[in-house]
Amino acid sequence: MDSLEQMKCVACRGDEPTVTDAEIAQYQPQVPEWTIAERDNIRRLERSFKFSNFREALAFTNLVGELAETEGHHPAILTEWGRVTVTWWTHKIKGLHRNDFIMAAKTDKLYSTPIKTR
Repeated sequence: MDSLEQMKCVACRGDEPTVTDAEIAQYQPQVPEWTIAERDNIRRLERSFKFSNFREALAFTNLVGELAETEGHHPAILTEWGRVTVTWWTHKIKGLHRNDFIMAAKTDKLYSTPIKTR
């Protein structure tokens, strides 16, 4: 399987199935720090990222926002002092799609890159 962070999101129609448990087992090792949370009967990928202050957290939030715009796939983001929680799921299918795992991997890559806050 190709590296998730190297893949591009594909347009998702509302009639596509959510990922299977077998697919999750295949993708999860590439994003091991992400958990699958279920809210409102919808599976989502979620991870919190730690920062030393609000400025860094906000800079990361903006980077994730730019990534989302580039890929055409958008998360829920909670920005707090010293922490950003990112949640990916595919709204059209009310669950997880391969795109969500791709975006989780790309978000991890952003986090591993030093953030410039000025």
